Amino acid sequence: MSLLSIFVTALLPILAIGAVGFVLGRTRDIDPDPLNTVTVYVLAPALVFYSLATTELAGATLATLTAGVVVYHVVMILVAGGLARLAGLSEPLLGALVLVSAFPNSGNYGIPVSSFAFGDTGRSTAVVYLAVQGVLIYTLGVYIASRGSSGGSDDTPSWRVGLGRVLRIPLVYAVVAALVVRWLGVVPPTDIAAMQTLKLVGDSSIPIMLLILGIQLAGADLGSTLREVGLVAGLKMVVAPAIAVGIVLVAGFGDPVVARTFVLESAMPAAVTPLILVGEFGDTSGSTVNLGEFVSAAVFATTLLSVPILSVLIFLLDAGLVV
Repeated sequence: MSLLSIFVTALLPILAIGAVGFVLGRTRDIDPDPLNTVTVYVLAPALVFYSLATTELAGATLATLTAGVVVYHVVMILVAGGLARLAGLSEPLLGALVLVSAFPNSGNYGIPVSSFAFGDTGRSTAVVYLAVQGVLIYTLGVYIASRGSSGGSDDTPSWRVGLGRVLRIPLVYAVVAALVVRWLGVVPPTDIAAMQTLKLVGDSSIPIMLLILGIQLAGADLGSTLREVGLVAGLKMVVAPAIAVGIVLVAGFGDPVVARTFVLESAMPAAVTPLILVGEFGDTSGSTVNLGEFVSAAVFATTLLSVPILSVLIFLLDAGLVV
């Protein structure tokens, strides 16, 4: 597995779609907010329901993997929040930094990379990772993105605003529905029209998120947030994989391929989804930094840095030198 083959297989398609969004943003006056809304309320729920309902991993492996993903995100949120406060950041920039630092791009980047590195087991593990992360990012992530806003009333605490928005996110209910049909053993066949439609809608979320990223990057002043982006890069490229390795050593995971894919997924660059959350739920009125530009710059920088770093990590994982 060479650096060139990893780039061509996993990164080039992602960069190409993002480049289309960038060109659109440069040549057309496009507002990404409606795309944010469609993704949050329609496309992402379909993707997570289909992925979670149809995964073939064993129940014990699913339970350990789910617990590992939850622990990883909680630890990363605490570490990123603590370092951001030490750096003197405050809301809403602090919340945006925590989001891009804690949530890796486990979907449109992580799934193809994991599939290339570790085959079918890698892909299945990545899909479950994405599903669990989806619940976290559209619950805890929405709360983090919302907590700096007032909700239109000076008497309404920001935590209550965040909780109210969490309860209106359909992805949470999509995950519950997927777990219920699996528990009852009534998962519909994947070749029927309804499931094929769900798959089609869910799969469309990946290019839409990349287009949103490209559109945002077209108008971004990347030089205005270099200090904060540098902090995110350190957290994503160094701290995150170290935390993931520690979780694997403690939890075990049983299947070494699942364990290695978990580490690889956790080491992915910043996800596009925080860009959507900031656009949909964030209150930027009290920030001196354009949050959309900051998140876009963080995604852009960590994605570029991930090319050599993930290449080395895949080599180490495949050789059994890490876990």
